Amino acid sequence: MKKSLLSAVALTAIVAFGGIARADILIGVGGPLTGPNAAFGAQLQKGAEQAAADINAAGGINGEQIKIELGDDVSDPKQGISVANKFVADGVKFVIGHFNSGVSIPASEVYAENGILEITPAATNPVFTERGLWNTFRTCGRDDQQGAIAGKYLADHFKDAKIAVIHDKTPYGQGLADETKKALNAAGVTEAMYEGVNVGDKDFSALIAKMKEAGVSIIYWGGLHTEAGLIIRQSADQGLKAALVSGDGIVSNELASIAGDAVAGTLNTFGPDPTVNPANKDLVAKFKAAGFNPEAYTLYSYAALQTIAAAAKAAGSTDAEAVAAAMKEKGPFPTVLGDISFDGKGDPKLPGYVMYEWKKGDDGKYSYFQKAEK
Repeated sequence: MKKSLLSAVALTAIVAFGGIARADILIGVGGPLTGPNAAFGAQLQKGAEQAAADINAAGGINGEQIKIELGDDVSDPKQGISVANKFVADGVKFVIGHFNSGVSIPASEVYAENGILEITPAATNPVFTERGLWNTFRTCGRDDQQGAIAGKYLADHFKDAKIAVIHDKTPYGQGLADETKKALNAAGVTEAMYEGVNVGDKDFSALIAKMKEAGVSIIYWGGLHTEAGLIIRQSADQGLKAALVSGDGIVSNELASIAGDAVAGTLNTFGPDPTVNPANKDLVAKFKAAGFNPEAYTLYSYAALQTIAAAAKAAGSTDAEAVAAAMKEKGPFPTVLGDISFDGKGDPKLPGYVMYEWKKGDDGKYSYFQKAEK
């Protein structure tokens, strides 16, 4: 019996140490998995999960398998900090997320202090990568880039229109609105109105009445699709004939569900659509076969994990700081967005923003389609 007991103990130790030798790489995905922005959280989640499955099938990261851990921040900075602390406690090495700039910025400080690399597919506020932190990266562009494109487009196409610049007072929404306003003003156009509203507002009657009185015909919106859809629908219902122009925060087909037919003609900036790249045809088909449309940030999230894996291979290590150094010093890294390299701040060198228009597709449903350049 004693011999058997010792053998069992020895076997347990062997299994335990064997498990450590083959430990999974724990990667957190932080975003709004519930709440009004859950559509975007699903994009981050599904993109990362599919990338993990594909990378694991090809041998993992430096021979180690990826395990995804989800963290629901509900687009709330305080909850984002809670998610960040849980990731730290659970031994997460890398984080894909968060979606909102207002969550990503404070969470990144928790990650920096605890040796975790964060790469966001969606947070565009410049501050995220402007603080000199070692661990902040993104696979998307920045609001100063996006705002410059939007401001120039407004000045070129709506120079004589009365333009209202409206934002949701968040780091993303107000930041984007301010960058767009800056570019618009630099082009010699002064907005007719500049107003902030609150996230979660449902009734925009007073704002719309004010815009009608000012003769507004173009609304530039800095914020997300939830409030944008209500502004579009209520403006149409109240007789305000004004087209809405916005940024990447409205790139969810849920916008059309909220705004209805009034969404037609809405414009927004976003990066070139990676789902139409022939090289991604099979991957897009894989998502759709699983019942998920990989719109907006899905492939940006997929690319974030691809980048981590490629940089870890280049570094010959899964240590987060070594991977961060490789991301800045090596590359470019092949991804579904194209080859990505990063500057010293962690911003990617990618094609710039382009303009999209909302209209009915071949399926009769409204969505956003890239406009031909003019």
